[in-house]
Amino acid sequence: MTGLRERKKEQTRQRIAAVALRLFSERGFDAVTVNEIAEAAEVAKATLFAYFPTKESLVLHGASDDDLAGIVARRPAGQTFLEALRAHHRALATAQLPPADLDALLARVRVIQDNPALQAAANGLLYQQRQALAQVLADEYGSTAAALMAAQIAASLLTLQETYFQRLLGGTSPKDAGRALAKDVELAFDLLEHGINHTEGH
Repeated sequence: MTGLRERKKEQTRQRIAAVALRLFSERGFDAVTVNEIAEAAEVAKATLFAYFPTKESLVLHGASDDDLAGIVARRPAGQTFLEALRAHHRALATAQLPPADLDALLARVRVIQDNPALQAAANGLLYQQRQALAQVLADEYGSTAAALMAAQIAASLLTLQETYFQRLLGGTSPKDAGRALAKDVELAFDLLEHGINHTEGH
C-alpha cells in the first residue's frame, strides 16, 4: 500500500509541475497565479503548496538535483574527487533523455531565462551546491583551497550546462548536442585536473 500511495503522490507532483510549466511557457511566469495552476491541475491550493512550497519551486524543482557534495562524499576508496565527478558527468552526457523530458527541460530553461527573479533563485541554488561541495572538500584540503576548488568546478559545470542548452535552443539535434557535451565534459575535467598551463602546452 505504501508503494501505491507514494506512486500516486509522485504522479500528482508531476501533474502539477507539468501544468505549471505549460502555463508559464504560454503566458510567462509572472502572469500566472498559483490559484490558476491549482485549478488547472485539479488540486486544492493547499495540496499544491504541500508539494511545492513556493511558486518559484514549481520551475526550479530538480534544478539542483546534481548532488556534487554527495558524489564526492560517497566515492569509492582510491578514487579522486575529480575522477568521481568526471565519471558522473560523463554518464549524464551519454544518457539519452526521452523527447518529452527534453522538451520539458528546454521549456523550463526558457521560462527561467525570461525571468530575472527565477534566474536569481537558480543562481542561489547553484551557490548552495557549491558551498556544500566546499564543505566536503575542506576536511582534506582546508577551507580556502576547498572554496577555490569548489568555485572552479561549479563554474565549469555551469558553463557546460549553458553551452549544451544554447546548442539545443539554437536547433542542434539532441544527438549532436549530446555528442558535443560529452567532448566538453572531457575538456572541462582535463582543465580542472591539469590546469590551463598544461593545456596551453599542447
